[in-house]
Amino acid sequence: MARYTGPVCRLCRAEQKKLMLKGDRCKSDKCPVNKKRPAPGKDPKARAGKRSDYGVQLREKQKLKRIYGMQEKQFSLFFERALRMPGITGENLFILLERRLDNVVYRLRFATSRSQARQIVLHGHVVVNGKRVNIPSYLVRPEDVIEIKEPSKNMVIIKEALKEFGKSGVMPWLQLDPDGMKGTFLASPRRSDITDLADIKEQMIVELYSK
Repeated sequence: MARYTGPVCRLCRAEQKKLMLKGDRCKSDKCPVNKKRPAPGKDPKARAGKRSDYGVQLREKQKLKRIYGMQEKQFSLFFERALRMPGITGENLFILLERRLDNVVYRLRFATSRSQARQIVLHGHVVVNGKRVNIPSYLVRPEDVIEIKEPSKNMVIIKEALKEFGKSGVMPWLQLDPDGMKGTFLASPRRSDITDLADIKEQMIVELYSK
């Protein structure tokens, strides 16, 4: 599947929001959002006027899609699945996105960004319930155990990423044994639990796809 290969900081500038696409760099003074750099383009001021309803809805969709590192077709498939689930579509979408294996690896502090987590999964460093899984979009279920494969536990990037656990812990729907590099997906999160994405207005995304 084709992926965006350009400078990811450009995506954050386009949304004027930290999308946490480069791990530690996003938390440093080097982040262009911290420097208040304008949106990319020849004349960003000309596009800074009032947006249409469609424009606002599109930006919300683009932000969420980019945060989770997904392409349009895959994101649309996730939305269609959320639409078929009982309950509120926007909340269902968040639940499905949080259940992605690459996202769970990132949330368990095995990686500093979702893109790094995706590479760790693709290269076969992750096992789920004792079986190797190398599909980033694999949907984790409650009580699944996610672990770094034994030979991979000496990887420097994973050890460095795990240092964040001592500072921030993990989300309440996860449990982590940092020494064993093993975590458990306790339950699907509620929308209110996903506090770092509280500013995303998922209802606008639902309205966009409903047109």
